[in-house]
Amino acid sequence: MRVLVTGGAGYIGSHVVKKLGEQGHIACTFDNLSTGNRWAVLYGDIIVDDLNNMEAIRRTVRAFRPDAVIHFAAAIVVPESVADPLKYYANNTANTLNLLRVLQEEKIGMFIFSSTAAVYGMPEQMPIDELAPLAPINPYGTSKMMTELILRDMAAVNSSFRYVALRYFNVAGADPKAQIGQAYAAATHLITRGLKTAKGFSARLQIFGTDYDTPDGTCIRDYIHVDDLADAHLLALKSLADGRKSDIFNCGYGHGFSVREVVTVIRDVTGIPFLVEETGRRAGDPAQLVADSTKLRKVLGWQPLYDDLSFIVKTAWEWEKKLS
Repeated sequence: MRVLVTGGAGYIGSHVVKKLGEQGHIACTFDNLSTGNRWAVLYGDIIVDDLNNMEAIRRTVRAFRPDAVIHFAAAIVVPESVADPLKYYANNTANTLNLLRVLQEEKIGMFIFSSTAAVYGMPEQMPIDELAPLAPINPYGTSKMMTELILRDMAAVNSSFRYVALRYFNVAGADPKAQIGQAYAAATHLITRGLKTAKGFSARLQIFGTDYDTPDGTCIRDYIHVDDLADAHLLALKSLADGRKSDIFNCGYGHGFSVREVVTVIRDVTGIPFLVEETGRRAGDPAQLVADSTKLRKVLGWQPLYDDLSFIVKTAWEWEKKLS
């Protein structure tokens, strides 16, 4: 298949482009390189432009003629979204609307959307299934929820348009061959921050909030290896190609780890007893997010290979050691 990947030079997008190439699909990446890297795109062409430029989108779609689009391009930092909500509504919602308008014009009918567990806000029950109410507590989650609603309404009136929205929980790790991995200039993910602290890039790792209603007072998250998540995208692509209806799936393992537990694993994997500093909560952080991924497993046949926090951290550490 011919697949246009927006944000394909970013962390998750580049792993999906790699999987697409390895499976014989033809990928074309569209990325403004604001957080992505050209070297991370291992297969296919890359168009460097922005989704706020509808003419660039239109030109790319007409030239490449994709069978499907996988849409990653977005701003993803929760505290930043609280401080600068308009950036998130512009980048995550309005720019997606630009993309969808062009796809509608050009009659491109298969769409996979990079969504997030942040659409659930602070759910009352764990683990969270796809029927849980959407009640985001930060602009990042709201911007993604708005896009999901647009997709729902678009598909309702256009039988030739079908989509899959994948709600990610906490994505971590790196390509097991250490060819690509997370390479943001200012990493906000806990595991990456911990590894950079172990390397000496920071004097200490900050823990944001120790008074949550969890067993050890720190936030609990469901960490999914980026390669297992990439596999979910390929399964979603196949489901659309096979004619399945639009759907939504949670992407996680179904169990979580606290911040303190993750710190312990990072110290064990690296062998470096880096310092930790406890500080106040960040805005927009729920106490606990754990996925019920039963639907993804049963409907799409997802079988994760790397449900092991030590392995996740080890792959991220091998990648981190390759970076300067």
